[in-house]
Amino acid sequence: MSRHPIIKWAQRDDLIYITIDLPDAKDVKLKLEPEGKFHFSATTTSGADNIPYEIYINLYDKVDVNESKASVGSRNILYLVKKKESKWWNRLVKEEGRTPVFIKVDWNKWVDEDEQDEKAGPDMEYDDVNFSSLNIGGGGEEDYEDDDDESDSEEETESITEEQTVSSEPGASSSQVEVKC
Repeated sequence: MSRHPIIKWAQRDDLIYITIDLPDAKDVKLKLEPEGKFHFSATTTSGADNIPYEIYINLYDKVDVNESKASVGSRNILYLVKKKESKWWNRLVKEEGRTPVFIKVDWNKWVDEDEQDEKAGPDMEYDDVNFSSLNIGGGGEEDYEDDDDESDSEEETESITEEQTVSSEPGASSSQVEVKC
């Protein structure tokens, strides 16, 4: 009996991104038909056993097989599927109802329909963000220079002890936290 690998997908109005997560896949076979029938099969090795993986799905709409491209890597198989018509699909598979459990949305590649033309990802620009107002460190008035390489003396070290209650029930334990500045 064959298993189903995890499939992640995302779309643009003219493309579908399909990523099949299957490390060290061997004997990879991909078949895509113009009506949207997609077939994938491969094996992986676990010890002396070859474990077969196989998927048959009917994509939501027709595709352009000649413009679609696949890339088999060591960690996954990427398939860039060109849609026959440039329009957004409601789902990846044609069948209505519950999506198979092995099909997931690829949130790393996902872009909403109305945000498709905007820049996204690592090349995003942050020119209009004022990082100093976010209170994430840096930009304070503290002087962090340390003129001597020796550790602080005991006179400069303050010890603060604070008691925190773990539970308000009778007989519950409490813990002490010691912070040295």
